[in-house]
Amino acid sequence: MNFIPSAAGVVPVLLVVLAAAAAISFFLTPPIRRAAIRLDAVDRPGIRRVNTSPVPRGGGVAVTVAFVVATLAALAANAVFRFVPVPSTVQPGDLIGLLFGGVLAAAFGVIDDYFDLRARWQFLGQIVLALVAIVFGITVDFIANPFGGGILHFEGLVAVGFTVLWVAGMINAINFIDGLDGLSSGIGLIAAITLGVISLTPQVAGGQPFITVLCFALAGSLLGFLRWNFHPASIFTGTSGVMFLGYTLAVLSILGTAKVAIAMLILGVPIIDAFWIIVRRLAAGRSPFSPDRGHLHHRLLDIGLSHRQTVLLIYGICIGLGLLAMLLSGSTQVYAFIGVFFASGFVLYILAHGGFEADESNFGD
Repeated sequence: MNFIPSAAGVVPVLLVVLAAAAAISFFLTPPIRRAAIRLDAVDRPGIRRVNTSPVPRGGGVAVTVAFVVATLAALAANAVFRFVPVPSTVQPGDLIGLLFGGVLAAAFGVIDDYFDLRARWQFLGQIVLALVAIVFGITVDFIANPFGGGILHFEGLVAVGFTVLWVAGMINAINFIDGLDGLSSGIGLIAAITLGVISLTPQVAGGQPFITVLCFALAGSLLGFLRWNFHPASIFTGTSGVMFLGYTLAVLSILGTAKVAIAMLILGVPIIDAFWIIVRRLAAGRSPFSPDRGHLHHRLLDIGLSHRQTVLLIYGICIGLGLLAMLLSGSTQVYAFIGVFFASGFVLYILAHGGFEADESNFGD
């Protein structure tokens, strides 16, 4: 794996950004936890829950604030000292869309954490967030052609439709995998670091260290929060974290060179889990948003893995997919995703028919 010549010089900047964002989220999480308890924004034990006592949610607020503050500080410092060049493909509107959309996503999530909105309103919020990104000029204009060399270009309504699908799909993927302590935040951390590292390689428009800085700001925000979110969690990300993380990862994968194929592979676990869950629910004549215990992490718990073992195993799978994304390029990343897609479907089928499937008719919202 080759890096751009300036990669070594960027490393100190990345470490500072990572540490600053981690410190902000680390120290900000406890007061947010206390506020969530006062507002009674908590997850109570239930048949679909793994927590045995009430746990406050809303930790996504700490992640959001840390990311926004660290990013703004990095942008201000870069404007003065010019640590990294700003690529011509990243316009001011893109950065506004990234930050404003992220804050809006977290704000909508806070409302859901407090009022526990129905799935239809959550989905409407996801569509609005996707349209916000589009208004600020953030669209998926092309992806690697899986059927041959080159790329597939999208224009007009096709680009808009693909962008809405990508942003809403990413949010739902994070939402569906957010079922165990530290799972979604850890997967987001792995994805952010991988996207950042890949942005330092020639395969991404000759290298985009500026995008790497943004990715490491997100990674640091998640790292500081993970101290409080890993099992046994004292606070959950809540819908605020799910909405923010899904939106931000979706936008970061688009900015610059539409690294959608890379993100699909890195985030293969939540994306594929979400897809097969929706297919299974629709095949059973149920709403795709109806809750149950059919997710990958539930299946792993059902076969006897502990909470931590399940989370660490999924971390390991995500790291493996991240390494695969770094080693592959172009259409081969799409081929790899397709291979993982069908292999995961087979594994989920085996887990679901191995004699330990729970009676999901008992699960409700």
